[in-house]
Amino acid sequence: MQNRTTVTEFLLLGFSDVQEPQILHFVFFLVIYLADLVGNLLITTAIALNHHLHTPMYFFLMNLSLLDLGSISVPVPKSMANSLTNTKSISYFGCVAQVFLLFFFASADIVLFTVMVYDRYIAICQPLHYETKMNRRACVQMAASAWISGIINSDLNTGNTFALTFCAGNTVDQFFCEIPQLLKLACPDTYLSEVGFLVFGVCLALSCFVFIIVSYLQIFTMVLRIPSEQGRHKAFSTCLPHLTVISLLLCTATFAYLKPTSRTQNQHSSRGKNCRQQTQLDPVRPVGKPQLMHRGLWLGTHFERGRIT
Repeated sequence: MQNRTTVTEFLLLGFSDVQEPQILHFVFFLVIYLADLVGNLLITTAIALNHHLHTPMYFFLMNLSLLDLGSISVPVPKSMANSLTNTKSISYFGCVAQVFLLFFFASADIVLFTVMVYDRYIAICQPLHYETKMNRRACVQMAASAWISGIINSDLNTGNTFALTFCAGNTVDQFFCEIPQLLKLACPDTYLSEVGFLVFGVCLALSCFVFIIVSYLQIFTMVLRIPSEQGRHKAFSTCLPHLTVISLLLCTATFAYLKPTSRTQNQHSSRGKNCRQQTQLDPVRPVGKPQLMHRGLWLGTHFERGRIT
């Protein structure tokens, strides 16, 4: 018979039980977090204060910086605090907040990337209609749709996860709360919940990914027709950083999350390995996305208004 008890807190898996590795873990996360914090704040401030950067692509980039700052601020400070205090616990509602916010930022990220591809498509393939289609009102509505869709998606998935009863202990096989690991602790057979979670998230991601691929095929077809080498360079410089970031994001997400969550796998043998992999991947994943895209946008700044020479 399954042990059904009310869970009031969860135990997060630490990087190590030895003090020295915990200090190294704290320093590593601190460096990553400060780099991300400073980089995103500089980008956001520069875009907000420089009126020359008040263009659609930089507006979306500022939103991306805010999302990235939020996504790394959810798990990293808590993990750093646990390392310093040598504790592993997180309250039930703290775990709920982590799951909701992480899923929200991730979902909004995907939608915002799709919006940015649409912006590049209009700028390159329909430059004469750029000012009309990418006006201020349209940009605000598209950015708002990314944030709202993130909230809805996160609310559905978080509510579905914590509606389950946990009876397989309260130790999360991760240094922060995430849905695949929480499903391992649920009392009923998690197959349907797991499939529902995966199908919903994969459908959203795949629809965005298909749109991105189709748009980039048309963009590159149009770019190759540009007679000027300088014009082609400007076009590629604004698109390639974005495509690179999407590829890195998909690769790390696939490696981190497309693993079976069934209890039939050997949890004890894989626990340390999973934590080490995620410790390396998760805090680093948001870092550099806005910075890399910002560099590409600076290289192709004259292309921002659809001017191909």
